[in-house]
Amino acid sequence: MPRHPRPAAVAGAAVALAVLAAGPASAGDPTVTDPRVVAHFLFAEGENAENIALEPDGSADITFAGAHRVVRVTREGVRTPVASLPDVPGAQTPVGGAVALGIARAHDGTLYVTYVTGTKETGVWRVPPGGGTPEQIGFFPAGAFPNGLALDEKCGTLYTADTRLGVVWSLPVTGGEPTVWATGAALEPTGQVPFGANGVKLHDGAVWVSNTARGTLLRIPVRKDLTAGPVETRATGLDFIDDFAFTGHGDTVLAALIMSDRLELVRPDGTHKTVLTAADGLDNPTSVAVRHKTVYVNSAAFFNTLDPDPNLLLATLSKNKL
Repeated sequence: MPRHPRPAAVAGAAVALAVLAAGPASAGDPTVTDPRVVAHFLFAEGENAENIALEPDGSADITFAGAHRVVRVTREGVRTPVASLPDVPGAQTPVGGAVALGIARAHDGTLYVTYVTGTKETGVWRVPPGGGTPEQIGFFPAGAFPNGLALDEKCGTLYTADTRLGVVWSLPVTGGEPTVWATGAALEPTGQVPFGANGVKLHDGAVWVSNTARGTLLRIPVRKDLTAGPVETRATGLDFIDDFAFTGHGDTVLAALIMSDRLELVRPDGTHKTVLTAADGLDNPTSVAVRHKTVYVNSAAFFNTLDPDPNLLLATLSKNKL
């Protein structure tokens, strides 16, 4: 979740270059159609839609970064409050104040949320099934920036990407202090962009991570002893990638490119193309989720100084067959 100014001319040039650099279209590509914004949020109240987890009925549990709350939004746009993280006096982070970021859902309805405050409250918080008062279960260093979050229920492990320190942490669902699970230059930020490892997903025996600063999508195999294998770069040229989601059982990904207002389809060979833009309703998209034939995209509108529109957009996913 980088926070840098975005001049309109630079953004337009970035989009143009991305279109020219995109790989060739494939007849087997999934298609994303019928985009529609189903809920608009209040920018002035910190309702920057940051991350998303899906309920069995298709509702979306969404973290509001600035308001540090969790809300549930139905496919029709009806919202209900789920939980509020505690106010932290004196919170200071690289993006200003305290922010609620990643979210993951267990099968029993328990929610896990990353909360960054610059204080001892930084870490993972657990929300009981049905909502209620969050409880801190993961106690991270004050200087950490745990962002995207993924849950491996089989192994009882949470993984979170540290955007500031450029590592992946692991934490037992029972709580405690986290362990650095994966490190390396591929996860780290750069001198130009101080936001590295960002989104996290578990997929096909590996932890997948996006790196915002380097514009890359990474795959880290999980060994039999649950340690991290070598980091593999699976795609490049994804400028300011935030979160992402897989379209199905294969390695095709939909990635949110926050600074250029794009949703990018990334093929297993690393080539990619734009499938949604600002014209469809994206406004600094931060996260993606996929359930069957539905794509969910959060927009946080962090950098839109003219007419910010944080929102939840839904679209239809069709998986073409060769």
